[in-house]
Amino acid sequence: MTKRFENLTKVPQEPAARMLANANTKLKTLIKAPASAPLAVVLEELESKGAMIDMLRLLAIALPPRERVWWACLAARDYIGEKSENDPRSLTASEAWVFNPDPEHREAARATLDHADIDDDTVNCALSVLYSDGTLGPGDLAEYPAPAGAAEVAAFAMNVVALRENSDRFEEHGQMLIDRALDIARGGNGQIKTKAKETEESA
Repeated sequence: MTKRFENLTKVPQEPAARMLANANTKLKTLIKAPASAPLAVVLEELESKGAMIDMLRLLAIALPPRERVWWACLAARDYIGEKSENDPRSLTASEAWVFNPDPEHREAARATLDHADIDDDTVNCALSVLYSDGTLGPGDLAEYPAPAGAAEVAAFAMNVVALRENSDRFEEHGQMLIDRALDIARGGNGQIKTKAKETEESA
């Protein structure tokens, strides 16, 4: 196994197939690894098959709720840019929840969904916050289960949007999104940059 998928201490120690089943999700790529195979083994097989999108799909499921939302927020920042007064409210509220994941911040993230622009894809961050504990939301909504995999799908969608917005360097950016998730899964902050970004900042 390559070192790329080692020491993912933040993810559940259970088979990747079980994670996918719990999130009511299937990979598009045919996997030969047994159903008992851990996350790292399946990720390695997906990498060998060039299945970048399925790697993102699986990582969205494997990351814990708070780490998953942070991963989504960083993806949004890839095309929104650094913090400013014009940031979408769904993004800023989701970032605030990551640093203080209490019911009040969760409700604040939910409230942004009511007023978001129709083309604001950062609502995916807020949706991942909203469904973070597997329910429909805080307060009375906590009595009702969220659709299986809803939070995971939202985070995955946010990363796909970031990939689309950086389509001029599709493969490089996609691999960075994967490395970012892996860094977060190891307990890092996900501050991974593409080679193009590093070159741009050093110029």
